[in-house]
Amino acid sequence: MSEKPNETLDCVGLFCPQPLFQTREAIDALEPGQVLEVLADDPAAEEDLKRFAKRTGHDLLRVEQLPDGVRRFLLKKKSE
Repeated sequence: MSEKPNETLDCVGLFCPQPLFQTREAIDALEPGQVLEVLADDPAAEEDLKRFAKRTGHDLLRVEQLPDGVRRFLLKKKSE
């Protein structure tokens, strides 16, 4: 199951808390049910985004390890 993201947020090279702040802004701009792809190489990003999704009710659909230490996250905005 591969959800096609509606938006991509490139946070490669940014460190905590920037990926989290930018993810929050980007997901707020989406419509309910839309998917945000986040690319990040900050080691703290995975834990931060998991916690963010749990706290806000958004769905963390997938976490993938890409080459060069980059992780790809797919977050689905919760339905209102």
